[in-house]
Amino acid sequence: MPDRRRYPIAGPPCGRVRRRTFLADVGFGFTGLVLGSMLHRDGIARAAAPGPSPMGVDGGPHFAPRAKNVIWIFLSGGVSHLETWDPKPALNRYAGKSYAETPYEDPFASPLFRERSRAVVGEDRTHAQIFPLQVGFRKHGEAGVEVSDWWPELATCVDDIAFVRSMYSTDNDHAAEFQFHHGRHKLDPREPSIGSWIHYGLGTLNENLPEFVFLGKYGDTRVRENFDAHYLGPEHGGVELSLDPGAPLPFGTRPEGVLAEEQREQFAFIRDLNALSGVEYPEDDQLRARIRAYELAYRMQASVPEALDLGVESAETERLYGIDREETAVYGRRLLAARRMAERGVRFTLVYLSDYGEWDSHNQLRDLHARSCGRVDRPIAGLLKDLKRRGLDEETVVVCCTEFGRTPGLEVRDTTVNPTGRDHHPHAFTVWLAGAGIKGGTVHGKTDELGFHVVEDPHYVTDVHATLLRLLGLDPRRLDIPGRKRLEVDHGRPIEGILA
Repeated sequence: MPDRRRYPIAGPPCGRVRRRTFLADVGFGFTGLVLGSMLHRDGIARAAAPGPSPMGVDGGPHFAPRAKNVIWIFLSGGVSHLETWDPKPALNRYAGKSYAETPYEDPFASPLFRERSRAVVGEDRTHAQIFPLQVGFRKHGEAGVEVSDWWPELATCVDDIAFVRSMYSTDNDHAAEFQFHHGRHKLDPREPSIGSWIHYGLGTLNENLPEFVFLGKYGDTRVRENFDAHYLGPEHGGVELSLDPGAPLPFGTRPEGVLAEEQREQFAFIRDLNALSGVEYPEDDQLRARIRAYELAYRMQASVPEALDLGVESAETERLYGIDREETAVYGRRLLAARRMAERGVRFTLVYLSDYGEWDSHNQLRDLHARSCGRVDRPIAGLLKDLKRRGLDEETVVVCCTEFGRTPGLEVRDTTVNPTGRDHHPHAFTVWLAGAGIKGGTVHGKTDELGFHVVEDPHYVTDVHATLLRLLGLDPRRLDIPGRKRLEVDHGRPIEGILA
């Protein structure tokens, strides 16, 4: 016979009812479910809840916010800062020469080279021959910001943009894309993405739409790391939406032959059953996320098609975004959809504007970058102008970023007869921000004469995260999760020089 003192009976003591069972029975009624939901959303029933709450640690901003939401534009593959936002005439003066033949210090001998580069792919990425600029530059706006000739439309918006020319990451390969979104190097434990932190830290502005949306297409499934909530739980991950008018929400169409009233009753019954399971298994993150997903999915069936119905927009708005042109149409639609998301209270919209790796111009940089710039220049400028004319720039922050820049030297790894491109360059690159709380017409930070190293106001990728959190009224340290160690660099520091 087993020792009952060592193996106690699993059931409750005779004549008693388990606390969880009692709560489940009481909460089974519709009124109890609604009351529990209201108390939870108001923070009354949330304090003792185990694990991360759906509303974040405090259920809202920690201090007065400057912005309500974010449109995050990502250009995958590594945009050359040298041919876009950070011109270096010295590259033309010393074209074809080695670094030793210039009056400047050898950038590979600088301690910054090892400090800001951590190889995943163990290849020799040193390039001895300086490669000239592939495009011209002109000054624009009241501040006289230099912008390459590949961005004629966005050049008209520079007085509303803050350019950060002093960004760096540490991954010399394309996992730097994911590093930019969650802050950690590929060889380190991952963190939740910035969109998930914002989702976790703030309450919803629209209960019928997701708080974190992904717009775009990709072939490489690793792209999902960009909107993965990781240990915050799946309910804080990004929701992928499609611009296909026939199916904007995957599996979100009511089955043929099922009436709306029937579906409402089905979801009400499922909700009751889920509530019971949620009480019995309060620490099951997957279950909690599934319950929330079912409820949100039902509400989104009506709200998402309306939000993504671009056909109601005027012909003038379509022209503004370049939807009337074949080469810019798909990109314009994604950004117009992002504006409609922000307009309806979506907290964070990640617009994956280019195909995975599109800007990775190891060869033929002039042709490839010119083509890619031509695809997104008008749509991005259209977004900024549209936000401004609607007053949405006073509550929406726009971020345009990439994973790293391109080398000042010529890419020579490939066995091409006539190499004409640049390699990956995590040591220095440019991102820009515009909108709520941002000081327009600003150029912040500086790289050396060759555009190799950051020499003034260096900013690691999580500084962009910290800047957004500041604008949204969140303190990253108050978002920490017990038992999850975040490094000082993970918290980042706001880029004070670009804040209005």
